[in-house]
Amino acid sequence: SDSGSSSNLLMISPLIDERTGWRGNQPAATGRAAYRYPEAHYPRQIPAGEVPVYAQGSTEAPDSTVGSNPITYLVAEHRPDLVPLQELYIFYHANPELSNHEVETAAHIAKQLRGISPDLIIKTGIGGHGLTATLHNGEGPTGLLRADIDALPVLELTNLPYASRKRHRDVHGVDKPVMHACGHDIHIVCLLGAARLLVGARAAWAGTVVFLFQPAEERGTGAEAMVRDGLYDPERHAVPVPDVVLGGHVVPLRAGVNGTRRGLFATSADSLKVTLHGKGAHASSPHKAVDPIVMASSVVLKLQTIASREVDPADTAVVTVASVHAGDAENVIADDAELAIDTRSISPSMRERVLARIISIVQAESLSSQATQEPTIKTTRSYPLTVNGAATTARLEEAFAAQFREATGQYQRDIRRLSGSEDFSILASSVEKPYCFFSLGGIDQDVWDEAEASG
Repeated sequence: SDSGSSSNLLMISPLIDERTGWRGNQPAATGRAAYRYPEAHYPRQIPAGEVPVYAQGSTEAPDSTVGSNPITYLVAEHRPDLVPLQELYIFYHANPELSNHEVETAAHIAKQLRGISPDLIIKTGIGGHGLTATLHNGEGPTGLLRADIDALPVLELTNLPYASRKRHRDVHGVDKPVMHACGHDIHIVCLLGAARLLVGARAAWAGTVVFLFQPAEERGTGAEAMVRDGLYDPERHAVPVPDVVLGGHVVPLRAGVNGTRRGLFATSADSLKVTLHGKGAHASSPHKAVDPIVMASSVVLKLQTIASREVDPADTAVVTVASVHAGDAENVIADDAELAIDTRSISPSMRERVLARIISIVQAESLSSQATQEPTIKTTRSYPLTVNGAATTARLEEAFAAQFREATGQYQRDIRRLSGSEDFSILASSVEKPYCFFSLGGIDQDVWDEAEASG
């Protein structure tokens, strides 16, 4: 970190490695459909007392001394039993909950935290279903470790015995299947494992650690909701202001591989719901209508020119129209048409420009089509840029390279940035503190190796 030794913070990624056999939720690196696997099976059971496997199959912990590598020492000497963590993963995977509905998930996490140690100061109901557990361990810096806990409205097709069968009503009130398709179930278990380890290793480090479980990441509102609800307010939830904030995300890489990246790590994102107002009529009398579908079609085509014709090829922006809806009868022209638009940008200036151009195109097309009223434009999701500070990331590079032996490929410096977006940084930027977000591989080694072998 920028303000203290890296020895007082566990990098949570060691808890996902080649020994667990966790299937995870990432598609294999082949042409196979996402979230499908050839046969149903449980994660490989981990025999009690199994010898830990370190880099390249070695059972010897590299440099297991406090002086040479304190992180390795903590993991080697205080690593928690992975069998109950595996069982927790199965539970969370089978019982996902959508954003802002994480009632059972939050309650179960709180129960697990209470069972770890009575010394954990647990706060619940922060910004909805967010919760924290704070461990004070003498003088020293304060670190915050974050995991997100919500799931997605996705139908699970893995055929796993513990596959989700859950259904919830989504943000639009529509009944949908629910799945931990983004790996938040793994994030939860990693952070619970980190809590167990750091509680057990208190004699080896000093300072304060906050374990934060965040709701509603998939809607881009959870981090801000926790902050607005007084996460750090001494008169409200009074969670210690951290000196550094750390978090990670499982990605489609070989289990045991971890990576960091300085600077831009995840794009900003904005989602809009646009309603174009026309005038309905019978299909046999189109001259009496202001057809919102024709209007919407023109908008969709013109939006494609933003990225293809208005963005410098050296820069990056994405504009996607993910949903178009109008009418419900084949012989009736609808009154309105709704568009769901998603954008991604890699700089604040590009973000502002893209959003301005979307609004301009929508308004201009409504005017030229003689819409019955101005278009309705509503922001439905918004994520900031995730930009890892150089100094903070450098400290993680040092710790990761030592723990995972960079020469073996288990640690990747300057790893590819996330394809998605994150609200994680708000937990740090709201109190002007440094942060780093990193990647951890989540695909079983046998699945990954088979995919590589088959090309």
